[in-house]
Amino acid sequence: MASHLIFELFNSLAPVMVIGALLSLTFYLPEQHGFFTESSVKSKRWLLLSLSIWAIASLGNLLSTLADIFETSILNILDYMTIRSYVSQTALGKLQFIQLILIVCVAIFSRLIKKTGGSLILLVFTMIALSAPLFQSHSSQSGSHGLAIGSIIIHVFAISFWIGSVISLLWSDSSQREALISRISRVATWSAVAVLFSGGVNSWTRLRLSQDWFTPYGLGIAIKIVLSLLVIIVARRISKEFNSSKFILIELMIFFIIVSIGALIDRVTPVSLENVPYDPIREIVGISMPAEPTLQRVLFSYEASGLILGLLIFITALYIRGVIALTQRGDNWPIGRTISFAIGISAIDYATSGGLGLYSHFSFQYHMIAHMVISMIAPIFLILSAPITLALRTLPIAREKNERGIRGLLLSILHSRSTGIWTHPVTALAIFDGSLFALYFTPAFGNLMGSHFGHIFMTLHFLGAGLLFFFVIVGVDPNPRQVHHLVRIVILFAAMSIHAFFSIALMSSTTLIDNGYYAALTRPWATDLLADQRVGAAIGWAMGEVPIILALIATFIQWMRSDAREAKRQDRRSEVDLAAYNQYLEELHKRNE
Repeated sequence: MASHLIFELFNSLAPVMVIGALLSLTFYLPEQHGFFTESSVKSKRWLLLSLSIWAIASLGNLLSTLADIFETSILNILDYMTIRSYVSQTALGKLQFIQLILIVCVAIFSRLIKKTGGSLILLVFTMIALSAPLFQSHSSQSGSHGLAIGSIIIHVFAISFWIGSVISLLWSDSSQREALISRISRVATWSAVAVLFSGGVNSWTRLRLSQDWFTPYGLGIAIKIVLSLLVIIVARRISKEFNSSKFILIELMIFFIIVSIGALIDRVTPVSLENVPYDPIREIVGISMPAEPTLQRVLFSYEASGLILGLLIFITALYIRGVIALTQRGDNWPIGRTISFAIGISAIDYATSGGLGLYSHFSFQYHMIAHMVISMIAPIFLILSAPITLALRTLPIAREKNERGIRGLLLSILHSRSTGIWTHPVTALAIFDGSLFALYFTPAFGNLMGSHFGHIFMTLHFLGAGLLFFFVIVGVDPNPRQVHHLVRIVILFAAMSIHAFFSIALMSSTTLIDNGYYAALTRPWATDLLADQRVGAAIGWAMGEVPIILALIATFIQWMRSDAREAKRQDRRSEVDLAAYNQYLEELHKRNE
């Protein structure tokens, strides 16, 4: 339907405008102590307009998709029960509805924000809204489901940041453009690399070495690649001519063609995917049932989770760049922290894309092992690598006196009232252990396991909860809340007790908690699902104790070192006071003579 194509096109273009406005407000335009200045008025106006267009396009895309399913017009499906069934019972309908709700929420709060921190939060929710429907892309029909979905999401993010950054140049004054170019060029460079790499990966997962390269679908992808290279050439010209609005418009026109081609080819399924035989397991999980797990298969199998893998690559690149920047200016960065970072990143990759991540989709005991690695083992190593300290030492200082810049924004987040609440030991403990009961003893676990979106959400939640908890307990980065080491030890013992209670409760359960997810897989190995669940609970108990004990040891070591440093300070202070007192006595003696 032509209407569906129009709505889909605007649903692709409008979020780019939104991201461009939010990038301008958060990072590009001048600000005073975190507050917007008069130069931000135009960006806020465009933000509200773009959000309005996006909301209409998102609603139209939802309705036109439903109309396509029933092969009728939009007017004929404007029935409450029909729409309700679509958004509550189908995966795509749920994700499109989530997108619409998030857009409306961003539009409401966009009228209230006055600081760059608020626009940063809205940018995060905008990215979530943009990515939600992509989890049901027809890339999921390919063999590499996780890689295909992850690469298309990264591709859309990167091209949105790239176009949004260029659009922000049009909103700026000619006097500001030269200063903005230096900031935007960094974002554009990273985005260009991500666009080309993720686009190439996604094309490979869809087409590989098939005949689809010689179809209109393959031709559309080839044209997108050529136009992307052309955009890079034009962008280099813009970086040399700061006031060249002509080249900016040319670049945006090329981007418009790229997005339009993307919307067109997304309406077509490659021939190679049309001929893929139906696999009920792949429809549920996204990948086919693997062979029975063995030590070799668990250690060496690899099924890439594209979104998590891309995130890990991006974080690693930033960390390496920071270490190199310190080295180039003659500062040292402890090699132990770099090794700790590498171990943490590798552990996450193994638990999400390695053999452990693969079998976690099909067996609860492997899911629980992956959970422990992501939430308890990897966070300890990442926290001990001191990424916040590295960022504060390498991020550039703001351009002007009243501006905070990215470094100042990070400092303001660290010292904000909300961060003080999140980093309270009780809050961190409640999120870390409380989420276990909220996830596994409610229908949430079964619902999340049945979708790629749910897997990503659980992974990010486990990782975030673990990072927050161990940041409070053993963190070496600046912490706005100074927690006494004795309190940390009490919190660790509390975490150990709660975790043990959770594991015992799960082991004692006589019913399955997955809401029928594992039964629907009908796996030929480990057919006793309740026994598998109990083994997973036992493994979770055993694995959960070890990291907490290690954290206890680390806390004791930090406590002793802190006392040793305090003793040295007291000794130095005593020496200074004694020297001053002796000097006073000597002067007094001289006066008496």
